[in-house]
Amino acid sequence: MTKIMSADRDAFYMARAIYLAKKGRYTTDPNPRVGCVLVKDDVVIGEGWHAKAGQGHAEVEALKDVPDAKGTTAYVSLEPCSHHGKTPPCCDALIKAGVSRVVAAMQDPNPRVSGAGLEKLKTAGIEVVCGVLQEDALAVNRGFIKRMTKNRPFVRSKLAMSIDGRTAMASGESKWITGPEARADVQRLRAESSAILTGINTVLADDPALNARIDSDVLQPLRVVLDTHLNMPVAAKMAKLPGRSLILTCAEDQQKQQALQQAGFEVYQLPGKNGRLDLQAVMDFLSGQQINELLVEAGSVLNGALLAEGLVDEYVIYMAPCILGDQGRGLFNLPGLQQMADKKQLTLRDVRQVGQDLKLTYTPL
Repeated sequence: MTKIMSADRDAFYMARAIYLAKKGRYTTDPNPRVGCVLVKDDVVIGEGWHAKAGQGHAEVEALKDVPDAKGTTAYVSLEPCSHHGKTPPCCDALIKAGVSRVVAAMQDPNPRVSGAGLEKLKTAGIEVVCGVLQEDALAVNRGFIKRMTKNRPFVRSKLAMSIDGRTAMASGESKWITGPEARADVQRLRAESSAILTGINTVLADDPALNARIDSDVLQPLRVVLDTHLNMPVAAKMAKLPGRSLILTCAEDQQKQQALQQAGFEVYQLPGKNGRLDLQAVMDFLSGQQINELLVEAGSVLNGALLAEGLVDEYVIYMAPCILGDQGRGLFNLPGLQQMADKKQLTLRDVRQVGQDLKLTYTPL
């Protein structure tokens, strides 16, 4: 039998650790998604993943049912932590357990602690390898990494359109452009997100719930509404749902603010810019709220403004096999584009069929 090369073996077990990390995709916020596999003599003796903030980290969960971990290799999708948070450092648990080798997919993106865990393990005499399946590990925690390195969330905008690029009829009627499979897929996008962002015009038109409706354990995303002039109805549906509903405004009307707070909203006053909320200030605020992944579900005005300021990292567009006509509403309000040289260019990253619809994933250039 051909002996498996060491690099191939590391990649094999790391793929399993990354798979385990994804089990926490709906529940770990604001923490990263992390998986761990313990291997001894080419046999997996322990597995774990981080499920919820405040609960055991992946390494601790993997060690929990292992009576003797001496001489094992720990495969971890993210550098083991070296600092005290809500739980003790994972480095200490690995050292105490007698693990002889640690393979990490990537360093911790937090610049204050990045590399410290790996150094602590090395100082304890443990062999350390880092960078195995790093790109796969990066993809699992895009939001956490973005917040740690850029101080803002990873922003994904979800849009649904007809073949002729319309999101609704001229009247605003939009239910339903896409089929049930695409709408179910959107619920999974919501569940993966730390928060869902929309504008007041969408709320006034649709009174959305902005919650994730899936058959899995899910930490419900925050609902965030940009409402420059505080036009939010106190009877809006989202105020009555479990979880947090936030209104961001630049209006100073204390009476309106108090009425909305009494209705169940959290109201925050942020800086304005050109008569509207400053979107950079919005992103700074959401980062302060520990939002890793932000899903935008909004109309053409907010989507156009976010695109113009380069604040969207990914577009997920569901294209339905229907035509709404030239009077229908478009995806982006971008009045400043006059010539072809002004066009906004995107890169197509993925195409797949979801029911009768196409799911197109783009990133800005």
